[in-house]
Amino acid sequence: MKETLFISDLHLDPARPAITELFFQLLKTRAANADALYVLGDLFEMWLGDDDPSPGSAAVMDALRAVTAGGTPVFVMHGNRDFLIGPEFAARTGCTVLPDSAVIDLYGERTLIMHGDVLCTDDVAYQALRAQVRDPRWQQQILALPFEERVRLGRQLRNTSREEVQAKSAEIMDVNQEAVDRTLREHQVRLLIHGHTHRPAVHEFDLDGQPVRRIVLGDWYTQGSLLSFRPDGFDLETLPLS
Repeated sequence: MKETLFISDLHLDPARPAITELFFQLLKTRAANADALYVLGDLFEMWLGDDDPSPGSAAVMDALRAVTAGGTPVFVMHGNRDFLIGPEFAARTGCTVLPDSAVIDLYGERTLIMHGDVLCTDDVAYQALRAQVRDPRWQQQILALPFEERVRLGRQLRNTSREEVQAKSAEIMDVNQEAVDRTLREHQVRLLIHGHTHRPAVHEFDLDGQPVRRIVLGDWYTQGSLLSFRPDGFDLETLPLS
């Protein structure tokens, strides 16, 4: 069966080994036979540089290499937790690292894929932080630090993020519809696939007299979330933990 797979927001972490194992099972089974696998950001809970020495990170990279070596192309986007994924990760895994947004041909349909955080324009504080951590000069300064220091800073950023999320309304952290409309027009597409908000759903609406769809991928905190796209349709699936 021809299918292209989309996942995001796995937040892989040694503290949740069952989720990592679920991901490995997906790689060994459906991903190995798919036309392509797209990871639309936040594959990792934290990625602090391609020189990460941890066995868990090495295991994930080796699992991805097995898929790409088997002939399935794998594409990875940066999320708000793993924006430091770089060229060494790509070389080791065989994955292609995509820019923040990309237009692909999905069985004949122009499709925009993105992590999705840039659409959350109501969250002004987050957008300011996003601009900072995506600045190449800031990233160079961080990557120049010893890895242990990066770990300390990463934990600090994560704790601060958790506190801020608890203080914000769900509406502020969701996408802004005007930003969605503007982005669809800019890229001249009628299908958008993204993650980040952890709200899996299919949104159908009209834009400039044309029907459009926005498909949101789910997170992998308590189960897996997978979008399977085929020439004759698609399914937004949940993958239960065994």
